[in-house]
Amino acid sequence: MKYIIILSKTFIFYILMMLFYRMMGKREVGELKIGDLVVSMLLTNIIASGIESHESNIFITLLPVCLLVVMQIVISKVLFKYEGVRKLVDGEASIIINRGKVNFSEMLKQRYNLDDLLVELRSKGIKSIEEVDYAILEVSGRLSIFGKNDDKEYPLPVILDGKVDEDVLIQIGKSREWLDDVIATEGYVLKDIFYGFYRDNELFFIKNQNK
Repeated sequence: MKYIIILSKTFIFYILMMLFYRMMGKREVGELKIGDLVVSMLLTNIIASGIESHESNIFITLLPVCLLVVMQIVISKVLFKYEGVRKLVDGEASIIINRGKVNFSEMLKQRYNLDDLLVELRSKGIKSIEEVDYAILEVSGRLSIFGKNDDKEYPLPVILDGKVDEDVLIQIGKSREWLDDVIATEGYVLKDIFYGFYRDNELFFIKNQNK
């Protein structure tokens, strides 16, 4: 009887976890952010304990699992809507190599050493740092690399959901006055711009369709 209960719980939890992860949204395991990773680890431990404890009621295990799933869905919606909260929880992408120059201060801040960088470069078939134009450490921990031989420059995000990234303006050598002039000339309003990026000496805008 004990084995039947364990097998039944395993089957039920398998179906439920497939459903719960579908509800929380698609994301590859290697691209999990901090919040996603914490929830995944908690769900795994709770369900493993629930399966092993064959005498416990299945609903005792389902209660914290359902709470975690609901919390994750609500938090995801909050992070999507509020940039400040999103940066606080998920952090921000960091430019490790900027126009061919290694940003050692940013590497120290992210506790990302030179060996880590070289390993990532080799894994993508890049022999030396001199071949790289930009390297971005994403919030998921993945390193995005753009070579100097790429056809186009890496697009630098100047505006995200109506908010100006002053650090990017400094990187491209432009002022806030210049940005305001370009926005006005193109007939946009800052708060209505969902995404604005700078590439090949041009500024491109994507308008928020909900406004």
